[in-house]
Amino acid sequence: MQPRTVHIIGVPLDLGQRRRGVDMGPSALRIAGIDAQVAALGHTVVDKGDLPVPIPETCDPGESRRKYVREIAAVCAALHTTSLASLTQGAFPLVLGGDHSLGAGSVAATADWAAARGESIGLVWVDAHGDMNTPESSLSGNVHGMPLAALLGPEPSELARLGSRRPSVSPDRTVLVGIRHLDDLEKRIVRASGVHVFTMKDIDRLGMAAVAQQAIAIASRGTAGIHVSFDMDACDPSIAPGVGTAVKGGIDYREAHLLMEMLADSGLVAALDIVEINPILDARNSTAELGTELALSVLGQKIL
Repeated sequence: MQPRTVHIIGVPLDLGQRRRGVDMGPSALRIAGIDAQVAALGHTVVDKGDLPVPIPETCDPGESRRKYVREIAAVCAALHTTSLASLTQGAFPLVLGGDHSLGAGSVAATADWAAARGESIGLVWVDAHGDMNTPESSLSGNVHGMPLAALLGPEPSELARLGSRRPSVSPDRTVLVGIRHLDDLEKRIVRASGVHVFTMKDIDRLGMAAVAQQAIAIASRGTAGIHVSFDMDACDPSIAPGVGTAVKGGIDYREAHLLMEMLADSGLVAALDIVEINPILDARNSTAELGTELALSVLGQKIL
């Protein structure tokens, strides 16, 4: 990978889920040395700091089916502006979360960057969960389970309105990898959506190399590049214990790195989110260290 300018953007957002702690994810990744290690690869690193995010104690959750959605939308709008500015300047946005609801802003920014060139983007969404619930289907009302629904369709409307494209991404260029925990209603939504899904069963049967190859082919076909949004709960809790919604049977260490290394080899990744690190639940910052390693793999770190 050629040296690039990498803009680190922290989003200490935890309004999207019920469990506190992911607001400290950006700090944990910085403590793990993400800035210095990215710079050691030859990239120019500019840390843009953290976006301002309100805390739940100062907010009214509002509707029970879309808790804190107005505040989350405001944070995502600020992230959209910041990420789009970075992309327009030719930089690579490395977004540190924070819960996954931030993806509604970061992905919309990459989509608008491509739209300005008359193109669209592909999306690789790495997650244990589908994040395609709507306020009508969600059992919890937690918005971190809804960002992909907003990027693909009209709800929640507060997030779906971000950016200039409607929808931000096309289902036939959207790939979910590592899925293993879906609500019953969400299963129907995912099946009907037209997105491409590689569950853990698919990874077990086909192997990560084949899954990554197919995911890159799907997301890159006719697009300006690929946005990668990586929820650390996609990894097995044995290697990523510090996440808010851990699910057994996830991606293992080498599978995670292989996926990111193959994405790097494609030369098509335009932006990256690393989200849902909860230091309160972590063991000696190991999940943040893994997140840092995975970001390095996307940015060109090689074994040899």
